Amino acid sequence: MTCHITKVTVFLSTLTPKFYFALTVTSSFISGLIFVFEWWHFRKYGTSFIEQVSVSHLRPLIGGAENGPPAPVAFSANSGENETNRQNMPECKVWRNPLNLFRGAEYSRYMWVTGKEPLTYYDMNLSAQDHQNFFTCDTDALRPSDTVMQKAWRERNPQARIKAAYQALELNNDCATAYVLLAEEEATTIVDAEKYFKQALKAGETIYRRSQNCHSQSPQHEAQLRRDTNVLVYVKRRLAMCARKLGRIREAVKMMRDLMKEFPLLSMLNIHENLLEALLELQAYADVQAVLAKYDDISLPKSAAICYTAALLKARAVSERFSPETASKRGLSTAEINAVEAIHRAVEFNPHVPKYLLEMKSLVLPPEHILKRGDSEAVAYAFFHLQHWKRIEGALNLLHCTWEGSNRLISLMIPYPLEKGHLFYPYPSCTETADRELLPTFHEVSVYPQKELPFFIHFTAGLCSFSAMLALLTHQFPELMVIFAKAVSIVSVVGLA
Repeated sequence: MTCHITKVTVFLSTLTPKFYFALTVTSSFISGLIFVFEWWHFRKYGTSFIEQVSVSHLRPLIGGAENGPPAPVAFSANSGENETNRQNMPECKVWRNPLNLFRGAEYSRYMWVTGKEPLTYYDMNLSAQDHQNFFTCDTDALRPSDTVMQKAWRERNPQARIKAAYQALELNNDCATAYVLLAEEEATTIVDAEKYFKQALKAGETIYRRSQNCHSQSPQHEAQLRRDTNVLVYVKRRLAMCARKLGRIREAVKMMRDLMKEFPLLSMLNIHENLLEALLELQAYADVQAVLAKYDDISLPKSAAICYTAALLKARAVSERFSPETASKRGLSTAEINAVEAIHRAVEFNPHVPKYLLEMKSLVLPPEHILKRGDSEAVAYAFFHLQHWKRIEGALNLLHCTWEGSNRLISLMIPYPLEKGHLFYPYPSCTETADRELLPTFHEVSVYPQKELPFFIHFTAGLCSFSAMLALLTHQFPELMVIFAKAVSIVSVVGLA
């Protein structure tokens, strides 16, 4: 043992202060790189890279997988109970955005100006599937123009789709779906899109009446009627949205009301959300309340538009005279309690919205599909409804006080949705992954609840700081640090021996 200690001492005596300084700088640099990579991996994927590698690769090598709990099997004898539990769990279902923008007139113009792609491939692929479901049927093979359009909806290249639409119009000048595609993708202004949709409406109504007369002849004719109905509803809805964007709001409201009366069974298209937004722009709050009374029902699926609009109307009644200081002295009135509870309900349904309404987080163009209760729905809601909250004096102040809990009396303990759902299902844990697929890469996805930093990020940060401190001390006091390092090394060797 004495011989080993002597050899180590002789070796350490040959090392210079420059060597120790280079060693500490190198270790500091390497640990810094590891910390930066860990942080980047956590921000991008939500997990620690070192922890992931340890669990996935190292634990099986050391036999951890054999001692762990058995992996879940796909089927079990308790399949009925599992099926019941699966049905009770909230599902991360992606929905069509009721207020989605126009590809050519809005999304493409944004890309031309900023050079950034506002839509993800996943989002556009979902839209392509929607178009094939809405605008095609089994009898398309009987009509050359519809056959061309069936291929057009599957095309990935926008120019190829537009070219196919013109080909369909050459074969049949009354091809409604061809006009729809040109309105969505070729028109560079809302005015041009409206012109195309009016042509689509004229052609669509003719085809719809023809399908109504013969829909009972065969199942194929019934499928064709469903397709023609989808085309007509889609065109009328987009025409109403064009009128809303061009400032003809009362005309847009009338078109939406007529559409909902004509096709009451198509409530799953959420046309009432377009109507709510238009009525808020008119400041017709009594009409907004009437729409909410019909659709804010316990048996119907909720949305951020419904929950936050209900909160906005309750806040409107008290927000103008609301003051946190006054409320803390006299207590909350019944109307103020109702407004606060409505905001709590909305925040529980979608906790991402307040940051956008309070402009604590920047907005991007909303995607064509949204995930209810997710960041994508919050972006879509705030993009269209922020102006309505700003219009009502004090509404954003009440939202801020209630959401942030700046006053203990006003903050009535917002439920923690992930652990215990109060009015809705517990907050699903799958929203982050789906939102990352729907929202563009340049947008920082909002995560709820905020994840705690993994242990290895703290560890690598501490290691980097400690190495940097050693490098600084070695640079300032080279001789003293060499003596200290030699002493530590000798003590360590003696302890090991």
